Amino acid sequence: MSEVRAAGPGPGPGPAAAPGPSAPAAGGSGGSGPGPSTSLPSPGPGGGGGPGCPVGAGPGGVTSTSGSGSSASGSAREGWLFKWTNYIKGYQRRWFVLSNGLLSYYRSKAEMRHTCRGTINLATANITVEDSCNFIISNGGAQTYHLKASSEVERQRWVTALELAKARAVKMLAESDESDNEESVSQTDKTELQNTLRTLSSKVEDLSTCNDLIAKHGTALQRSLSELETLKLPAESNEKIKQVNERATLFRITSNAMINACRDFLMLAQTHSKKWQKSLQYERDQRIRLEETLEQLAKQHNHLERAFRGATVLPASAPRGGGSAKDECCPGKGDLSDEDDDNEFFDAPEIITMPESMGHKRTGSNISGASSDISLDEQYKHQPEDTKKEKRTRIPNKPNYSLNLWSIMKNCIGKELSKIPMPVNFNEPLSMLQRLTEDLEYHELLDRAAKCESTLEQLCYVAAFTVSSYSTTVFRTSKPFNPLLGETFELDRLEENGYRSLCEQVSHHPPAAAHHAHSRHGWTLRQEIKITSKFRGKYISIMPLGTIHCIFHSSGNHYTWKKVTTTVHNIIVGKLWIDQSGEIEIINHKTGDKCNLKFVPYSYFSRDVARKVTGEVTDPSGKVHFILLGTWDEKMDCFKVLPGSGENGAEGRQRAEESQVLLWKRNPLPKNAENMYYFSELALTLNAPESGTAPTDSRLRPDQRLMENGRWDEANAEKQRLEEKQRISRKKREAEAMKATEDGTPYDPYKALWFERKKDPVTKELAHVYRGGYWESKEKQDWSLCPDIF
Repeated sequence: MSEVRAAGPGPGPGPAAAPGPSAPAAGGSGGSGPGPSTSLPSPGPGGGGGPGCPVGAGPGGVTSTSGSGSSASGSAREGWLFKWTNYIKGYQRRWFVLSNGLLSYYRSKAEMRHTCRGTINLATANITVEDSCNFIISNGGAQTYHLKASSEVERQRWVTALELAKARAVKMLAESDESDNEESVSQTDKTELQNTLRTLSSKVEDLSTCNDLIAKHGTALQRSLSELETLKLPAESNEKIKQVNERATLFRITSNAMINACRDFLMLAQTHSKKWQKSLQYERDQRIRLEETLEQLAKQHNHLERAFRGATVLPASAPRGGGSAKDECCPGKGDLSDEDDDNEFFDAPEIITMPESMGHKRTGSNISGASSDISLDEQYKHQPEDTKKEKRTRIPNKPNYSLNLWSIMKNCIGKELSKIPMPVNFNEPLSMLQRLTEDLEYHELLDRAAKCESTLEQLCYVAAFTVSSYSTTVFRTSKPFNPLLGETFELDRLEENGYRSLCEQVSHHPPAAAHHAHSRHGWTLRQEIKITSKFRGKYISIMPLGTIHCIFHSSGNHYTWKKVTTTVHNIIVGKLWIDQSGEIEIINHKTGDKCNLKFVPYSYFSRDVARKVTGEVTDPSGKVHFILLGTWDEKMDCFKVLPGSGENGAEGRQRAEESQVLLWKRNPLPKNAENMYYFSELALTLNAPESGTAPTDSRLRPDQRLMENGRWDEANAEKQRLEEKQRISRKKREAEAMKATEDGTPYDPYKALWFERKKDPVTKELAHVYRGGYWESKEKQDWSLCPDIF
C-alpha cells in the first residue's frame, strides 16, 4: 500500500505508543520505540518561536546555543530534541515546546504557527532516564516518546524542566478536581433540605421549651435555697446551700447560652439555604437553557444542510458522492464532519410509537428507496432456507425513518448503554451474537496461519486476522440487538469453509457472550466478551472486556489477545462515524513470541492516513522480526526487518520495501450496501432463515425479523414484549433464590446451556468454555433442554 509506505517514515498525528525499551513501534513518528544506536548530528542554534500549539503550547522563547532554552513568557522550555520515529527513518529532529504542563512537538519552529504533531500531558506521565542522552516520557501506554538530547547536560536540563512542570501540573489537576466536585442538586434534594431545616427548627423549639422549664424550675430551686438560708441551720449547712445556689445559677446561664447558639445556627442555616437554593435554581435554569439551545442548534444545522443540498428529505438510497463504489464506501477525512442525511428531529414518543401516517407501511413495496415492486411479505416469508446451497445476497432496504438521538439520550449521559431502553430505530437487524460471529469473515487468514512452519510468520497472520475483525465496523453506526439470556447463534460452514461456530448469551447484566469456533483446517477460536459502554454526550465508548484464544492443533501454539475500544462520534449532530483506538498485545504462550498492535486514533489535524494500524512482531528476547503497517478498514502489509533496515539511508528503506508482503485486504461491500445497513456479504447471510437450528437461535427472534422486513412499529412492540418476558423470568429466579436462602436449601444460579464456566489454565481467568453437545443435539433434533425465551 503506497500510502502506508509513504506514511511510515513521516511523523504521526499525535498520541504515540511504544511497547517497551526493546520493542520500537513502526509507522509514523506518532509511533515510538527505542531505536538503534545512531550518531546524531549536532542541532543548530534555536531561535524565537511563534504562536503556540493549539493544544496549549505557549509562545517561543529565548534559546541557548544548544538549541533549547527557557521562555520568559509562558514556555517552561523549548528547543530541538531527537525523537524516535520508526526503523526506516530512526531518530528525527523535532522542535519541542514545554508549556502549562504539556509537552508538544513540531517538525520545525515555523510549524508552530499552524500544526502541532503531538502533545503529552505531564500530569499523568512518567519520565525515565535511559542513559547519558536518552530519556523516555510515557503516559500509561497510550503515548510514549523516546527522546535523545545532543548532550548529557542538555538531557539533564530537559529532565529537570519536565519534572518541575509535572509537579505543577499535578498540583493544578488536584485543585481543579476539588473545584469540579460540586454537583447540581435536584428538586428532591431541595425538598430534603427544606425538610431538614423544618426538623432543625422544631428541635430548636423543643430546646427552647426545655430552657423555659429549666428556668422555671431553676428559679423555684433558688427560691427554696434562699428560704433554707433564712432558717437557723449549722454554719456548715449554710455553706453547702450557698454552693448549690451558685451551681444552679451557672446551669441556667449555660442553658440560655445553648439556646441562643441554637437560634444563631438555625438563622445561619436559613440564610445560607436561600443562597444555595438561588444558586442551584440558576444552575438548573442554565442547564435547561443549554439543552434547548443545543437542540435548536441541531435543528438549524439540519435545515441548513437540507437547504444546501436542495432537498426537503434525502432518501436513504441517495448517492453520497459522485465517485466510484470504493469512494462511496470509504470516505476520506473530510467526509467525517458531514451531517447525517437522516437527522430530522421529532420528540422521543413519536419515534417509539411510529404512526402509520409518518412512517413506513407494512408492505415491502412501500419501503423508501426500494428498487423492486415485489412485496416483502412474499419475498421474505418465514420459510426455511438452506444456506448451504444458496446464500442470500440482499435484505430489504432500510426504511428512511427520521431519528432524534438527542431527545432520547440527553438524560442518559454517563449511564451504561445496555441498561437504556432503546427503540429499534437505532438498531440493525442482527444480534450481538451475530456481530461476534462476523469476526470469522476472514477465517482464511487462520487457515493460512495453520500451514505456517515459522511461528513468527504465523503470528503475522494472526495479527492480520485480529485487525480484519474491525473492517466490518467502519460504516456500521447502528447498534446490534442485545441478546436475551440463553439466546444462541450457530453458523455451520463445515462443508463450504471447514468450520463451525456457536455463540450463546451467558449473562445479561453485565451482558456477556461466549463464542466457540472449530475448523477442520487445524485451529480453534474461543472467546467470552463482556460489553461495557458509556454515553459521554458527544460520543459513545464501547469497551469489550475479555480474552480471545486461538489454538493451532498441529503445533499447539496458543495465542491470546484483547479487543480495543470502539468510539461512535457525532451523537448529537453531524454524520455518525466510528473510530478504533488502543493497543493489542498478541502473545504466543508456547514460544513467548509477541505482536504489539497500535490502533492510532483519528486526528483532524493529522496528515497521516486515517484508521492507521502499526505493529511489530518480536521473539522472546525482544528482537523485532516483522513490522506491520496498514489500516483497520482496508488492508495490512508485513515488512521483514533485514540487516540495515534501521538505517536512515535510502538503502535501508529499499530493503524494507522489497520484503513487503500483503497479509490481508478487505473484501468489497455488496452492491447497494448503503441501503442495507452497510452489511458485508457474510453479514447478509447471518439472519437468513435456516432449518434445524435451536429454538433459541437469533434467526428466530421475532422483533429482529420484523425490523429486517421493515415493520419497525411492530418490531418495537415485540421488543417490549420480549424484554418484559425476560424481566419476569429474572424476577422469578431471584424469588426462588431468596426462598432457598430463607429455607436453607441449596439453589443453583443460572447456568449456560452449551458453555460452562472454568478457570483458564493459560490466563488464569474465569471464562465460559464450550462443553459440547450442541451439534449432537442438532443432529438428533433434540432441543428439550432449550429454554423458551421468544
